[in-house]
Amino acid sequence: MSLQNLTILGCTGSIGVNTLDVVRRHPDRYRVIALCAHRQIDLLFSQCQEFSPRYAVLGEPVAAVELQGRVRAAGLATEVLSGVEALERMASLPEVDAVMAAIVGAAGLRPALAAAHAGKKVLLANKEALVMAGPVFMQAVHEHGATLLPIDSEHNAIFQSLPDDFKSNLSGSLRVRGVRRLLLTASGGPFRRHSAAQLAGVTPEQAIAHPNWVMGRKISVDSATMMNKGLEVIEAHWLFGMSADHIDVVIHPQSVIHSMVEYIDGSVIAQLGNPDMRTPIAHALAYPERIEAGVGSLDLFQVARLDFEQPDLDRFPCLALAFSALRAGGSAPATLNAANEVAVQAFLDGYLGFTEIPVLIAATLAALPACALNSLSDVLAADVAAREFAQSFLTKKLAA
Repeated sequence: MSLQNLTILGCTGSIGVNTLDVVRRHPDRYRVIALCAHRQIDLLFSQCQEFSPRYAVLGEPVAAVELQGRVRAAGLATEVLSGVEALERMASLPEVDAVMAAIVGAAGLRPALAAAHAGKKVLLANKEALVMAGPVFMQAVHEHGATLLPIDSEHNAIFQSLPDDFKSNLSGSLRVRGVRRLLLTASGGPFRRHSAAQLAGVTPEQAIAHPNWVMGRKISVDSATMMNKGLEVIEAHWLFGMSADHIDVVIHPQSVIHSMVEYIDGSVIAQLGNPDMRTPIAHALAYPERIEAGVGSLDLFQVARLDFEQPDLDRFPCLALAFSALRAGGSAPATLNAANEVAVQAFLDGYLGFTEIPVLIAATLAALPACALNSLSDVLAADVAAREFAQSFLTKKLAA
């Protein structure tokens, strides 16, 4: 296999760090061209020292100035840039073969879309790109010949369990290929057994303590509310072309089965493994080959049992809201995502209760009817409108 040149968007987050761990194990296969982060200067600087990227990008200009000084003092040849335009440039560099799109939230949309427009191999960990802009993003993938490979453990598991002729370009109908439904597994988060009264008292510190996965603060809260699974349902719709009626969520506390595909003959094909993001990262980096990822063998004797439950939509209404937004279509998923980002940040900042997160999201969806998305500007307009309403709702609540 020839050397692959990589851009890593979100290199200091959990996905970025795990990607670099896989890359570290295969210096003969991968070369890092660009590392992109938001503001974690210390970690990005140490990554620059180890991987010697041609470019390093920070979202904040002030942080970029500080990093530039440290890079020069260390005698590194890395060029330091900042801003969204620089991120888009890194995602579309002619010499780059693959782009790990792992910037969390709406901020990751534009560079991920730039990678698709440039026809890159896009390793998509930023689910919001599809949640916000599904029709626009998938159109760019197909029109510009990009290769799209899912990194979320659930979607990567589904990808691995699909027919080979579908995996080659993620197009066509899975129903025609004999697929009955997709089953996305969910750990259930840290509050799977909590009563409604207990959920009302959940603190940010409790919400970010996921029982199985090491994740960032925002995605940990999304897992606790089950909004993360709702966003994954929308992502699965766009990746695999399956309607909401053919996507189910299954609570699986052990996080050993990462997702399943059910076929019309009754067969269910599942992908299993230890809960370690290096597995889907290595799979996508080397696809269609397999490479060592540093992940230990799954010990089924130690696991001993596999449990499954139906999600409780009364206690975790965010999942129901996501299904509703998917069925509404158009801008509704973008509205859902934007309102959720506002609500989660307010919860982390102590301004909103855990059980008030879905209340804010539902109010925003009710106030902003779905409209068609034909371009990136339509997506961004829907995002702004939802954030403005959600912030106004929050302000009125705090003033009451």
